[in-house]
Amino acid sequence: MAMNQAKIRKVPIDPVALARFKKTFELINTHLYSVEERIRAQARAFDPAMEGYVGYVCNSSGKRLRPALALLAGGSTGKITSSHVDLAVIIELIHIATLVHDDIMDGADLRREQPTVNAKWGNAISVLLGDALLAHAMRLATNFSETEVVRRIADAAAEVCTGEIIQTQRRFDLNLSVPDYYKIVEMKTGALFAASAELGAFLSETTPERIGALKQFGLKLGTAYQVYDDCLDLVGTEEEIGKTLGSDLRKGKLTLPLIFLLQSARRSGDHDKVSALLLGGDEVEAEKIVSMLMERGALQQTVQAANQLVEEALEGLDALDENRFTSGLRGVAEYLQALIRRVAG
Repeated sequence: MAMNQAKIRKVPIDPVALARFKKTFELINTHLYSVEERIRAQARAFDPAMEGYVGYVCNSSGKRLRPALALLAGGSTGKITSSHVDLAVIIELIHIATLVHDDIMDGADLRREQPTVNAKWGNAISVLLGDALLAHAMRLATNFSETEVVRRIADAAAEVCTGEIIQTQRRFDLNLSVPDYYKIVEMKTGALFAASAELGAFLSETTPERIGALKQFGLKLGTAYQVYDDCLDLVGTEEEIGKTLGSDLRKGKLTLPLIFLLQSARRSGDHDKVSALLLGGDEVEAEKIVSMLMERGALQQTVQAANQLVEEALEGLDALDENRFTSGLRGVAEYLQALIRRVAG
């Protein structure tokens, strides 16, 4: 289905938030470079028959938000070490594996401005590649002497998979509630953010209070990021975002803007009409739905919910000592807020 989406307004990103975000990444640039080099080198750890596939997905640099959180959490509670770099690599490999699987389920053709693995080599190769990357990440995790680190990484990977399964089970389910939605996104996205921040602090051997605070920071931030991403799927442009959009409507994923739209429809008495549009599958009238989201305030309501999650994440940082890395964590959160505000224009 070709989607003629309403476009996100061309609102400039807050220059102060953008400058602070860039400064944050400059702060950990040396360590991120090591992470990047390690990720790109992973292809050589596989059988030669797989090197090309692994290299293809690992050489496509994403935002590396999860590695950044691991490094910043480590720096905010101690000193960034080689163990933090190892953690960042493992977390990102798990993330890459989940993206490979996501693109299969969504039928996506574009990711990071290049063809997805499934578009290039088919679903069979893609499934096995995602599995191999997950297995490789867990193998790397066993190098940690602390069994708690390995267990927490495994738990996070399992949560991501469980969240995806629950979301798949609930496709086209118009009874999906806001709490149901948050449970799904906390698992499928929040879990890896939470593990990144929590284990970054754990490896610095800081107090349980600070470890817990950073875990909650990561969970809230990751959840807010997914809410933002769900908005982009509806009102973003592929040229700007660099990946296939519109899959949520096509695949019947009831994301937060759509749940709020349904709630509005119940109040206005046209629930059946809106439900029919959302259940239209390939015939779904995307333009009309997006217009409704904007006209009825569902998009703005979603933006407010995402912003509140970031505010709650920021509150958790009060448990940490103030230093340049803690300031960097705030910078990441405030940049996300700037992106979220941009969605609503």
